Amino acid sequence: MLSANQTIAMFEGLRRAQNQGRYAPHKPLLVLLALARIQRDQPRLVPFDEVDEPMQNLLAEFGPTGSTKSRHYPYWHLDRSLWQVNGPATLVNRSLGATPNLSELREDGVRAGFAPEVDAVLRTQPALLVQVAQRVLESYFPATLHADIAQSVGLELTLQQPQVRDDGQSTYVNSVRRSRSAGFRQQVLQAYEYRCCVCGFDLRIGHIPAGLEAAHIQWHTAGGPDVEANGLSLCALHHKLFDLGAFTLEPDGLRIVFSRHAISGSRGLDGELRHHGQPLLRPQSPEQLPGAEFIGWNHRNVFKSPARG
Repeated sequence: MLSANQTIAMFEGLRRAQNQGRYAPHKPLLVLLALARIQRDQPRLVPFDEVDEPMQNLLAEFGPTGSTKSRHYPYWHLDRSLWQVNGPATLVNRSLGATPNLSELREDGVRAGFAPEVDAVLRTQPALLVQVAQRVLESYFPATLHADIAQSVGLELTLQQPQVRDDGQSTYVNSVRRSRSAGFRQQVLQAYEYRCCVCGFDLRIGHIPAGLEAAHIQWHTAGGPDVEANGLSLCALHHKLFDLGAFTLEPDGLRIVFSRHAISGSRGLDGELRHHGQPLLRPQSPEQLPGAEFIGWNHRNVFKSPARG
């Protein structure tokens, strides 16, 4: 089996375009999608149709203008020591430079995924998978986008530290990790009509919402499910404040309640505390409203009580 260092080295080639001064996120985004599939224990090989729409959405949000037109390129062009393409001989025997078109990749029998030895080591060493994912994110994307990208592809990035054996070699501890739902972010943002449910922030860049995040009311790391009733659409600022316990929701009436420990430099209408006591901007459907059990968990475990009057 491949060692941890050998596995990590196989992903270093993704940096080539970046090192040449080009922002080309196609390959790293596909790799992150494939890593998330392993975390969800999905089959190694995936038909192009199953990654086409996710890649289109990812490139529309995190890629340069026009990058969606070449969304199929990494499916074919990833290094064949890392990536395997199976399908009709007339297709797979082509040179890497002869890129198939979208219709050809949708033909029956065309599937691709990590090479068997790469897939095997990542499935048996979950912490190594996380380290690979973090290196890909750090090599290609600014830190401000890491959480959004991971959430969009459904990756859990909690990293366990490797244990060092007596011989000086590192060994990664296997863990049982709850996989994230790749659709959670989209479902929550859509439920709240792509605006922050605290302040109404709804800036878009073109058609893509900017600075909006899907927050778990009961944290995913604490067993919170990826369902709309456990999600809030928050701008980056209010997501941070919510996770710090600066405010929570009143179970009856769903009003925003700030902690007495949250002290704003501006106590007038311009400060953050202007939202205290205001009703939440509600989602489209009643079944998408925050669940009382999740709000209760947040009160007990995150919110810095007591609440302001």
